Amino acid sequence: MKLAGVVVWYNPSDKDINNINSYINDVDKLYIVDNTEGRNNKSKVSDLKKIEYISRNENLGIATALNIAAKKAIKEGYSYLLTMDQDSKFHQGDLKKMKSIITKMDLTDIGIISPWHKTKLKLEKPVEKIDYPLDVMTSGNILNLKIYQKLKGFKDFLFIDGVDIEYCLNLKKNGYKVMRINQVELDHDLGDIFYRKFLNKEFMCDNHNYIRIYYMTRNYRYIRKEYYDIAPEFCDILVKIKGLIFKIIFYEKDKYRKLRSIILGIKDYKRKKYGKYESRG
Repeated sequence: MKLAGVVVWYNPSDKDINNINSYINDVDKLYIVDNTEGRNNKSKVSDLKKIEYISRNENLGIATALNIAAKKAIKEGYSYLLTMDQDSKFHQGDLKKMKSIITKMDLTDIGIISPWHKTKLKLEKPVEKIDYPLDVMTSGNILNLKIYQKLKGFKDFLFIDGVDIEYCLNLKKNGYKVMRINQVELDHDLGDIFYRKFLNKEFMCDNHNYIRIYYMTRNYRYIRKEYYDIAPEFCDILVKIKGLIFKIIFYEKDKYRKLRSIILGIKDYKRKKYGKYESRG
């Protein structure tokens, strides 16, 4: 399998940069799209023969960064693109195993091939070697670029949150599938997640910053509007905010700005105002 890859950077740490070593040998080319503002990280790239570093010295958002790499890969003759977050790494040999498994399969109607994401989330790994979930996170996925072109890529105007969910639901809406290979694992650091108990019920706090909460509130409502017909229960869960408000008030920091972001996100969705978050004091 001829495979290109992309990793999107944003103020990457040394650990983030070293994560590339877990998959660089199993891709034919790697695009680094650097969304870091005011700093060029090209000097931190070691293998310039295999790696193409792309930076416009601004944060373009995850959707645009992925689209830049996908279009370059298509132009250079690739049919598949590995999409990575900077905070993720494969277990040793697992990307090679993933490629070996899927080269023997018919991928005509498979839009995404995903590994099992090993995270802080308390999720039970399926017993099946392969299953077909409704959605998966972007990192570690192998993207079918023929189908990508039919769907016209990721939605640039969503900017960050919900980009992966929207793409997966768009696949389903157009008759394609997400396939997950559970015997292949990806270590994915999801940030400052923690669990708390209330009335003997355990729940998770994402502890996202206020800007991420703005994007989630706004973009998830767009997703609900567009895809409610194919996944009504899933879409309803996306836009529920009572639990989020409860966790912010009782367990998280920066309460005022986070609660304000929920209001701004809903207002901007209703006004059809998308794109990058604009500070409003």
